[in-house]
Amino acid sequence: METAIPKVTLRNGEMMPILGMGTASVPLAGLEETKVAILNAIKIGYRHFDTASIYQSEEFLGEAIAEALQLGLISTRDELFITSKLWCSDAHPDLVVPALQNSLRNLKLEYLELYLIHFPVSSKPFMKFEYPLKKEHLLPMDYKSVWAAMEDRKLGLTKAIGVSNFSCKKLQTILDTANIPPAVNQVETNPVWQNLKLREFCKAKGVVVTAYSPLGASEMPWPLAPNPVREAHELHEIAKARGKTHAQVCLRWVYEQGVSLLVKSFNEQRMKENLMIFDWELTRDDLVKISKIPQRKGVIGDDFVSEHEGGHIKTIEELWDEEV
Repeated sequence: METAIPKVTLRNGEMMPILGMGTASVPLAGLEETKVAILNAIKIGYRHFDTASIYQSEEFLGEAIAEALQLGLISTRDELFITSKLWCSDAHPDLVVPALQNSLRNLKLEYLELYLIHFPVSSKPFMKFEYPLKKEHLLPMDYKSVWAAMEDRKLGLTKAIGVSNFSCKKLQTILDTANIPPAVNQVETNPVWQNLKLREFCKAKGVVVTAYSPLGASEMPWPLAPNPVREAHELHEIAKARGKTHAQVCLRWVYEQGVSLLVKSFNEQRMKENLMIFDWELTRDDLVKISKIPQRKGVIGDDFVSEHEGGHIKTIEELWDEEV
């Protein structure tokens, strides 16, 4: 049985399901595993799917969408909200549109609902899917010209545009020259990295925040520190007292902050559980407990920092503008 997922309205009027399914996996999942998971998700009620060129899951998602249409799980492609992202090696003004077109070819789609700049960093072009990035390949991003290329509406390739992993300062740099302001900033947000300053800034600017890693950053497709969200005893205590799973408490907390969210699981039971967050609330005491959890950022971003002569971001503090 499908679960109805609330939607949030983006600045262009597009309605985005407030909870979506991520498709990044480590190690990279195969076609059949990914396709089956996405088909199960559609059956359950998921309608927002998040991918990126660096995840190498665009083709798999495209295969699943085609099969969902063939099986009648959805009537039209318009029932889905699809997000993809511009990788660092394509974050150059003349490569933005070709990169978007390539993502659409992979997905076998004519348009996206949302296209994001993945990181506020460029790298040497034509280094496709290189991660970690070589330090000597990192380059300063020309925010103004890259964003101007993102704004290109002539071909109708995406309905909305936005950014990911942008600090308040870097987002303001985009806003200062944008003709079409970013609709979304997709950033790490969870009970152990609550990101309050950035969330308040985005709200004031009309930018919807989408949380990735709502269950902790170990789900991301690169090596990171241990998962402090999973280890936070306060969350387990709340889950036990409320008769909920640890994941449901985390996701409900994000939802109650007015933040949209992405969660990745290929396990059908967990996918169902992750949708069961809309018909109950955390108590005031729960929220106070969560507000006191020591904060620790999971996605540090060391690989986007370089003291090499070509790079412009030389410290972690510069990458996140001290929002760490």
